Amino acid sequence: MNIALQPVIMAGGSGTRLWPLSRAGYPKQFLVLSGNTSLFQQALTRLHGLGGEGLELAAPLIVGNEEHRFLVLDQMRELGIDPAAALLEPSGRNTAPALTLAALQATEGGADPVLVVTPADQTVGDEGAFRAAVREAVALAAGGAITILGVRPERPEIGYGYIRAAREAGHAGSPPGGWHVERFVEKPDLATAERYLADGSYFWNAGMFVLKASVWLAALQRFRPDIATATRTAWAARTTG
Repeated sequence: MNIALQPVIMAGGSGTRLWPLSRAGYPKQFLVLSGNTSLFQQALTRLHGLGGEGLELAAPLIVGNEEHRFLVLDQMRELGIDPAAALLEPSGRNTAPALTLAALQATEGGADPVLVVTPADQTVGDEGAFRAAVREAVALAAGGAITILGVRPERPEIGYGYIRAAREAGHAGSPPGGWHVERFVEKPDLATAERYLADGSYFWNAGMFVLKASVWLAALQRFRPDIATATRTAWAARTTG
């Protein structure tokens, strides 16, 4: 049986680290930094390549800022990709509300796909390895797991958050090479980052999540009912056009 897969691209960031190239009206994800396509377009293309091999791929959901409506639609049109929906926030509210909006959209009509959630402003050097990792994550997520993709650090980076992970031998459903999250840690100082690198069980947090829409909604309701309620209220009052 095929697994229904719903790509979700988070395109609402302001890209302040690349100022003045990136600015509020034209943030990092819409810039062409190499080649002929923007980071947003590269994310679209990567996720578009996930179909097949038992995965039923839907058109992408885009969560972004109202201010960037035409950037989103114009850059998708250049690739010949139509969105399932473009969910536009009047102002950014970080990852949890944005992911909740995507989950609510994905479950309209009773569906419950596996969401593959990725930021719009990243580059991926080995797309084959990326697809393989996502497919492993999808297999776990289809069974109800919450999965996250980490990046093995190459240097003691102080600008990223980290994931502390641990192997659990013989864990049911654990994929080859899979790890289990122990905790998330914020951006460290240099000495701490060097310790993380030497430890070998810390990964850069890439902000890429793979999980069923219903699993996310249930987890949010359990751990942050305030965000769940506020987002559902905003969803109920949404306008379409």
